[in-house]
Amino acid sequence: MEAAVNAEIGTDPQPSEGSGDTPWWQSVADDPKPVELRVDLPHPARMYDYYLGGKDNFPADREAAEQARAVAPNASVAARANRAFMARAVRHLAGEAGIDQFLDIGTGIPTSPNLHEIAQEAVEGARVVYVDNDPIVLTHARALLTGTPAGRTAYLDADVRDVRRILTAPEVTDTLDLSRPVALSLLAVGHFLPDSDDPGAIVRRLVDALPAGSYLVLSHLTPDHDPSIEAGAKAYRARGIPLRPRTRAEIEALFGGLELLDPGLVCVHRWRPDATVPTDLTDAQVSAYGAIGRKG
Repeated sequence: MEAAVNAEIGTDPQPSEGSGDTPWWQSVADDPKPVELRVDLPHPARMYDYYLGGKDNFPADREAAEQARAVAPNASVAARANRAFMARAVRHLAGEAGIDQFLDIGTGIPTSPNLHEIAQEAVEGARVVYVDNDPIVLTHARALLTGTPAGRTAYLDADVRDVRRILTAPEVTDTLDLSRPVALSLLAVGHFLPDSDDPGAIVRRLVDALPAGSYLVLSHLTPDHDPSIEAGAKAYRARGIPLRPRTRAEIEALFGGLELLDPGLVCVHRWRPDATVPTDLTDAQVSAYGAIGRKG
């Protein structure tokens, strides 16, 4: 494990931001740096919030979301199905697999129950680090820094592509014990990475830095079941938001070297559905694959 982390980071960890007795990662939500939300431009996190029926979105987001939904009408259904998959996956990992550490990259706007609420309901002392680089998420960091007295949560403002920063940031290293199993979640993140970013390499570098017994939870948009998904992706790209749906084979490759838990890589509503999952949902409506992979 230590060798894997050293190979990834290359040099000593970067110093933590801020100074004084109060760590920056505990104070960021109380005294955040000014951020430019650019509410005149659509933002994927706010569009996702709109699909979920949230209120943290603006006219530009709603207009772009409706344009996407005009050609891909199941966007809201897919968003809700993905959110429900997250809840079931975390309940399994915390409640059945005994995982008490979670690294959630690409967090998005907080929507209760958040990942830490689900994990700490099963394991009171669970520790969760949220990672996102969206300004709108940073403004909501306070909601992500709550939790049980026995547990701990932290928020890191970082880009998924900056693997070294994520692995060396004090928000991560002082919250999680990277010598013990960690659940890494990349939910609805990969499809915002174009091929030029090499998402497979990003996932491998993150997984390689985690010890045996860790898990990868991943969901990703696919065009396999509904051709309108490509039209929806084109609508996003027309607004300057990169969106790259991928096939089942391409998404399965992101789990390279990991043992997939039953039922393997399936559309997210088919991953161990519970009573809350509508029985009439179709693969075409959901159009997102998801799975949990275990590192041996």
